[in-house]
Amino acid sequence: MNSPVVKLTQLSRSFEQGGVRIDVLNGVDLEIGAGEIVALLGPSGSGKSTMLQAVGLLEGGFGGKIEIAGHDASTLDSAGRTVIRREHLGFVYQFHHLLPDFTALENVVLPQLLVGTSRANANARAEQLLTSLGLAHRLGHRPSKLSGGEQQRVAVARALANSPQLVLADEPTGNLDEKTSERVLGEFLELVRGQGSAALVATHNERLAARMDRVVRLHEGRIE
Repeated sequence: MNSPVVKLTQLSRSFEQGGVRIDVLNGVDLEIGAGEIVALLGPSGSGKSTMLQAVGLLEGGFGGKIEIAGHDASTLDSAGRTVIRREHLGFVYQFHHLLPDFTALENVVLPQLLVGTSRANANARAEQLLTSLGLAHRLGHRPSKLSGGEQQRVAVARALANSPQLVLADEPTGNLDEKTSERVLGEFLELVRGQGSAALVATHNERLAARMDRVVRLHEGRIE
């Protein structure tokens, strides 16, 4: 394995529900090397989304250690975690979460502007990504005018716009039909591999998981 982009050591997360402690993550250890695409496989409710939230530094309350791109995120405050997310991570969710009042192009330009990319370069990068995803003719359309598959392609382009070292994808094709899922995932994997990013992709689909470099299974809060 290449030097790890992400390293989890004894990652844990528990919740209290009705006075009962529920251990969702129970000592997860995992390393993902640069350029490696890993499928996180498990049934609904197995803790995949919770694990991605931890790796994405989206909420606190986790035990253990999370290292991303050489940074010990476990020791960072909220501002520090925001910097890591902005500079090193990209996110794709089951639902696209596009900004409804912005065009496809603008949705991909915006995250680049937030890290200081010039408008001209951001536009060029956004157009290149969307064109590679077959959306050259849809650049000026708002999300409401796009199909589900097209919306998710825009979300993929947005996640990759800043060439993140690690892309986190939570059931990225779970809201699409089978044929569209296969195509969108293929395009996603091609783009991620093309720019050398690492990726952790949560799914419950064995067939889709088999297309990735490695499969890890989450069972009862542990990696098998």
